[in-house]
Amino acid sequence: MYAVIKHGGKQYKVHEGDILELDRIEGAEPKQLIEIDDVILVKNDNEIKIGTPVVEGAKVVLEVINNARGKKVIIFKKRRRKDSKKKRGFRRDFTRVVVKEIKA
Repeated sequence: MYAVIKHGGKQYKVHEGDILELDRIEGAEPKQLIEIDDVILVKNDNEIKIGTPVVEGAKVVLEVINNARGKKVIIFKKRRRKDSKKKRGFRRDFTRVVVKEIKA
């Protein structure tokens, strides 16, 4: 059984027990349960339910593991022979969760 959920403008294919890194969920504490209602598709054995736009009554239960920051990415722009340089860094904030249950 798997489901396709939508969170933060992205879509994720999830199975029970999967560990995901979602965009930061404000106010999420470790061991807290979160329900996602934006379920686009659910596949159970031989039955597939496709939502228009979401599947009615379907939920995915997630448990928060922790909040963290990603690896630093350096953005460096240089224009040759112009002595023009720009250096910038970026770190993504994310919430690590585990999929506990898929309710169809």
